[in-house]
Amino acid sequence: MAQSRNRVIYQSEALFASKEFNSKDTKDHSQIFRVQSANYGFTINRQDVNQYGNLARIDSLILEPPTVNFDLSYYPTNGYNERALGFSVTNTNNPAEAQFASGALAGGSGQNFYILTVDDGFDANLDRTSGSTEHQIIGIGNAFLTDYTLDLAVGSLPTATVTFEASNIISDTTVTGDSDSAVYAYSGISSPGVEPVQGVPLSDSDATFLDVKLPYATGNSWSGSNGNYISDSADQLSALRPGDIGLDLTAFNGTALSTIGGTSGIHVQSASLSLPLSRTPIERLGSKFPFARVVDFPVNATLTVNAFVNTQTSQNLADLISGCGGQGLKDVSISLKECGGSATGLLVTMKGATLDSESFSSSIGSNKSVDLTFSTQIGGIRDLDKGVFFSGSNDTLLPWEY
Repeated sequence: MAQSRNRVIYQSEALFASKEFNSKDTKDHSQIFRVQSANYGFTINRQDVNQYGNLARIDSLILEPPTVNFDLSYYPTNGYNERALGFSVTNTNNPAEAQFASGALAGGSGQNFYILTVDDGFDANLDRTSGSTEHQIIGIGNAFLTDYTLDLAVGSLPTATVTFEASNIISDTTVTGDSDSAVYAYSGISSPGVEPVQGVPLSDSDATFLDVKLPYATGNSWSGSNGNYISDSADQLSALRPGDIGLDLTAFNGTALSTIGGTSGIHVQSASLSLPLSRTPIERLGSKFPFARVVDFPVNATLTVNAFVNTQTSQNLADLISGCGGQGLKDVSISLKECGGSATGLLVTMKGATLDSESFSSSIGSNKSVDLTFSTQIGGIRDLDKGVFFSGSNDTLLPWEY
């Protein structure tokens, strides 16, 4: 029987992501770190059945699968979280190998997420209660990425918000924590995954999915030594600071009315990178769930920048529109340095970008500001000339990469 609680707060929760929708072993799951929020819920659409002779409906039927929504926000550090969420992130010393969202562009059945809640009053990242059955799990099944947003601003820690659209949600209330075995793990968890072809929960078609195992929460990267995914890794940063963020917009000097490169140019106050991936569920007769949720193309990524104006440059809009095609495609990059600025923790590059708008604002009592909007279109997975690319300093293997 679950323990009686007065409330649940962030202290007692931890978030895990699976490699795939049918993952069930400890090594096929990773904790997501520096999580700031996790929100989930579902909506059921029904159609009333009425008939002559009855004023009220005689039934209310579900004609389409419920919509499960899940989003999380976290402090990005060195690329580990992004890799665990299925994004392509290369090491900062290596060239880009694929689009950042390549995992979402390829066909698949999504991944699962688990929100763990430990005993009341305990830190989830420090809980090592052997044999405890007071843990609870919320499971999100067959989650597909629908949006990634990176927000940067003066006075705030960089924050990433990731949104998913899923097929199923479950809750388990008697999850056991086992620290006596060779591998620390939470067990007794039912998989929230749905078999997309048959349209039934995995646990209905295969009883082994009634005992999914998750690694213990640690608050840091896994070491993977001896198959034990509990040891902390020293290369996990606490957070990246706004003072160590740099935007390289120099490629658009001579395109904008303001000088946007170098120390004498605009003073950036905030920037937001948005990568929306709207999806269309594909259904068929005889299946209760969509067998695929495909991305709606084309996909346009946008970067909005707000800055204080310092210097303006000579420019004529008429000259911009009189040039030949292709001249406006340039690269924009965002670098997030590690503490002290000695190394790059995370590097974001928009390739084949265009300047779509530039808007100035000036009034009494305020600094003159400018809003710039850049955009690029996501190419194919191996298109390295256009799209959004990430690299990070983290080279810790994910649990399933050992």
